[in-house]
Amino acid sequence: MKGKQGDKQRIQHMLDAIAEIEHYTFQTNFPAFIENSMMRFACIKQMEIIGEAANYVTAETIDVFPDIPWRQIIGLRNILVHEYFGVDNNLIWQIISKDLPPLKLGLQNVLATLDT
Repeated sequence: MKGKQGDKQRIQHMLDAIAEIEHYTFQTNFPAFIENSMMRFACIKQMEIIGEAANYVTAETIDVFPDIPWRQIIGLRNILVHEYFGVDNNLIWQIISKDLPPLKLGLQNVLATLDT
């Protein structure tokens, strides 16, 4: 689905994936994250979903919301999928703990704007 309606669905997929990551990592710290391969790989998979959904958001929506780091999100997805052997767990944790909370807020704003 293309256009505003498709963008709404993709943004919602991104928010759903963030919610999954929040669920997986609730009350978790970095050492516990490193020790739990299932949690790490589940978070990475959700990050791939975020990047894949971002890759299909229309240029019009991307232009209206330049504060969302669209290129970085898509770039991370490409690294996670194609260079999985070199994934830096420290970077993944940093993204989870520092970058996802403001991204979530930004995407909620995008979704609210698209709903109007």
